[in-house]
Amino acid sequence: MANIITLFRIMYSIAMLFFPTLSTTFYALYIAAGFSDMIDGAVARKTDTVSKFGSQLDTFADILFVIVCLIKLLPVLDIPVWLYIWILVIAFIKVANIAVGYIRQKAFVDVHSMINKVTGCLLFLFPLTLTFIDLRYSAVFVCFIATAAAIYEGYLIQAGKTT
Repeated sequence: MANIITLFRIMYSIAMLFFPTLSTTFYALYIAAGFSDMIDGAVARKTDTVSKFGSQLDTFADILFVIVCLIKLLPVLDIPVWLYIWILVIAFIKVANIAVGYIRQKAFVDVHSMINKVTGCLLFLFPLTLTFIDLRYSAVFVCFIATAAAIYEGYLIQAGKTT
């Protein structure tokens, strides 16, 4: 059942490509994809059907969803240069965390901290706010939390406190 939910996320993501960005249909598909991402893991755990294939399918669906969102949203957003720089700094910290985690633990480290979950939630909500909150204000808030999450993630990796 969980893998079927994940397959729906893949279909919702692909369908988003065919509707105008920020349209009602786009938002409906976006929300459906996000909701499916929230419940597929819970369903897998609840039904005791967690599998390596399911985890890989979920990762693929997540990557596809992010790529589609970037393809659709970046062309319609007026993103200032300073924001691109901030996003690149966050990405650099995250990549450094991955590298340090791999070097220290000889495996890819996945930190499931509360602040990472909050960041994910804020990133999901961000496109939903574009029609009524100026991007520069909402992006500062999201980037501030994402920066704190990335730094905290690095601290946890350095301290060997990953789960």
